[in-house]
Amino acid sequence: MSRTRIQRTAPLAGHFWSLATALAFAAACLAATDGVKPNIVLILIDDLGYGDIGPFGSAINKTPHLDRMAAEGLALRQFYASNTNCTPSRAALMTGTYAHRIGMDGDVLFPGERRGLNPNETTIAEVMKGAGYATGAFGKWHLGDQPEHLPLKHGFDEHFGIPYSNDMWPGNLKGHRHTKEPYTPLPVVLNDQVVAYVADGADQSLLAEAVTGAATEFIRRHWAEPFFLYLAHAYIHRPRYARPEIAERAGGNVNRAVVEEVDDSVGRVLDTLRELDIAKKTLVIFTSDNGGSAGMSMGPLRGGKGGPKYEGHMREPTITWWPGTIPAGQTTDEIVSSVDILPSLAAFVGAEPPDRQIDGKDALDVLLGKPNARSPHEVLFYEDEGVRSGNWKLVRGASGRFELYDLGSDVGETNDLAAVHPSRVSELRGLLEEHTVEIATNRRPPGESETALPLITEPGDLPKLRKLMGVDDFEAVPERR
Repeated sequence: MSRTRIQRTAPLAGHFWSLATALAFAAACLAATDGVKPNIVLILIDDLGYGDIGPFGSAINKTPHLDRMAAEGLALRQFYASNTNCTPSRAALMTGTYAHRIGMDGDVLFPGERRGLNPNETTIAEVMKGAGYATGAFGKWHLGDQPEHLPLKHGFDEHFGIPYSNDMWPGNLKGHRHTKEPYTPLPVVLNDQVVAYVADGADQSLLAEAVTGAATEFIRRHWAEPFFLYLAHAYIHRPRYARPEIAERAGGNVNRAVVEEVDDSVGRVLDTLRELDIAKKTLVIFTSDNGGSAGMSMGPLRGGKGGPKYEGHMREPTITWWPGTIPAGQTTDEIVSSVDILPSLAAFVGAEPPDRQIDGKDALDVLLGKPNARSPHEVLFYEDEGVRSGNWKLVRGASGRFELYDLGSDVGETNDLAAVHPSRVSELRGLLEEHTVEIATNRRPPGESETALPLITEPGDLPKLRKLMGVDDFEAVPERR
């Protein structure tokens, strides 16, 4: 496999890219697709660990479709989510902006919460829609479940999925994390209407199947026009259940089964693109929202979901694929962040930038595997808890004090060098403090609903998810804890 040369360069001036640059990128992309705007598929997995798939070292989980995707595309070894939890990570991805700049940091959103993504923020979907794209969101949203915060209010033409995490349901016997009250039923939403609910483990085991089917149908309906598809799985977030045939294939290991069903989903999406003969007109990006939760593998990295900003919390297994444009079988160690996706895709389609400050930078050359592509990040911030410059990383550790690591020789963050290099600590702390002050000075509010009501309080006449899908009753296999 070839490897792009590693080199850090100065960041782009300011927070925006020039329209001339965006148009030049767009012209090159149109040339690659015979004048037709390229399609974009963004696949986001929930809680997938860095070492959970074959291209990033897993010898346990069988991921042939992702293996092939990486063999035909580009594996990004240093792609970072912006946060270690669902809501802030997804808010940053959707807006190209750090979650704490837009009031979406802190705890994740819960059912019936007033807070949500502010409708005044510009999302990837709105950028794509403005450029003439059909837009669809399928899977987990988790940016607010009140009507003004759902996907159709943020640039998506179509939506099918669940509004928040799959553990926020009556099957969670611990109840609401803060109130300890029982959860209301977990709704399944089509556009802006509840059409079913997740009743039990059998329904949980169908979440990946349901949204993958909806996503591939979206592709079939829009194949003749440019489309942006956001497939954001609830898998592999706990609770984990597998259909009997999937569990059997995985040797009874449900943690392995859910990863392998994610791989199946990717295969179905890519096969649909091939079948419709639009693979060479479609850029596909695969990544995760944060580090893996219990039962998942972070490979050589320290940490996992939540907690301090160690590498395992935020470095994600990421692949880009565009046959005929992205050279096959490449890897890169250039740094890219999830906040870079919006400005990169805007450049990709020649769209106008958002009319407000964002934190992402145009990393399109890196995402497309262009020769000698360079990261736009001279400095990368782990929100306000860490900073990286070159291979040096300063992070507020589990002890609460700052720790210093050389990621070039210690990717597992096992050897704290803070006492050995005090001047480096001082330099990086200065950068982090400046960043923290800037964010605090330029914060924007989240959306706030006047009322906060659950989408449903009782199932009523709503069908279970499996009935909506026309699936007979069956008993799913739960994760063994």
